[in-house]
Amino acid sequence: MPRYVKKYKDKVGRPPGALIHVGKERTGKCRITLFHYDENRFEEKELDDIRESFSYKEKPGVTWINIDGVHQIDVIEAVGAHFQIHPLVLSDIMNTTQRPKMEDFQDFLFIVLKMVYFGSDGSPLSQSAPTGKVGEKGSPAKPQATDGQGKYGLHFEQVSLIVGTNTVISFQENEGDLFEQVRDRLRGGGGRIRKSGPDYLAYALTDTIVDHYFVILERIGEKIEDVEEVLLTNPTNQTMQAIHAMKRDMVHLRRSIWPLREVTSALEKGESPLIHSSTRIYLRDVYDHTIQVIDTIESSRDILSGMLDIYLSSVSNKMNSVMKVLTIIATIFMPLTFIAGIYGMNFFFMPELGWRLGYPAVLIIMLIIGLSMVVYFKRKKWL
Repeated sequence: MPRYVKKYKDKVGRPPGALIHVGKERTGKCRITLFHYDENRFEEKELDDIRESFSYKEKPGVTWINIDGVHQIDVIEAVGAHFQIHPLVLSDIMNTTQRPKMEDFQDFLFIVLKMVYFGSDGSPLSQSAPTGKVGEKGSPAKPQATDGQGKYGLHFEQVSLIVGTNTVISFQENEGDLFEQVRDRLRGGGGRIRKSGPDYLAYALTDTIVDHYFVILERIGEKIEDVEEVLLTNPTNQTMQAIHAMKRDMVHLRRSIWPLREVTSALEKGESPLIHSSTRIYLRDVYDHTIQVIDTIESSRDILSGMLDIYLSSVSNKMNSVMKVLTIIATIFMPLTFIAGIYGMNFFFMPELGWRLGYPAVLIIMLIIGLSMVVYFKRKKWL
């Protein structure tokens, strides 16, 4: 995307693992939150410095460190140095254009996901979207039905996960996310999540992102139905623009979700000791959901392609109808114009010129010819 070009130029010629933020410009400090828990204990706090979390590395239980913002190099470097994360991984974390992937580094797993939600960042198809993300202040409002020219915006955000023996570190581009229900489950103390390890927490975060794809696709489906209704009644140039915008968003959505099938499959079938056998069955469920999402995306793309064909056919049929009416009008007036041309020559010895009833007689003849042609066209169902 255009906003990434300048930062990519900065990376050219740099050594591998150079920490350069590639993504939307952001200023200010990163927001760091920490959750430390086991079956009987729970601790939650917001940190002013990432180094405050380092003492939790050796504590029993599971530690979840969430970092909102990947633009501060010193924070990323400190995390990498303390948790012994490879420089190439740190570089990928700061490069927010990564495709979803999973890499096994023996001591930890590196997972990249794409979180998708309706935003107001001016991206294609943006209709009165909420300013916050789902999970921050509840779900976004359902888009109202429009004339097919309304817009809504899909916003894509990279989420990077580092899964260790007793630690999960998540990196996000911005504050606010989809994980509030996961936090509530941790706070509540019930269920399996407090009794399980970091692999189950990583599953819970991944499952939340994948399940939210269904919400996105449901709202896109509603928008497609709105545009279809307009397409069958009164398609305009704005309708075609809306279809093209939705097709572009579906391309971005497919590119962000399609590789996730490989990620979930690798997590389920991999041999990493960091993923326990009790968690793999849940990862298999995430894999199934991912396949359903991909199938839905492909179906929506096919529907949009068909809608574009319908639009072109509708425009062609409308043009044919207009040309048909104009042709019939021209055909009706053709003999009338012929008669008017004959009597417009004004030759001196034209016998009808001296006839007192010549003018009304010619008008009556022209009217009879015109009405006869209209009746004939109606019998032929040309009108």
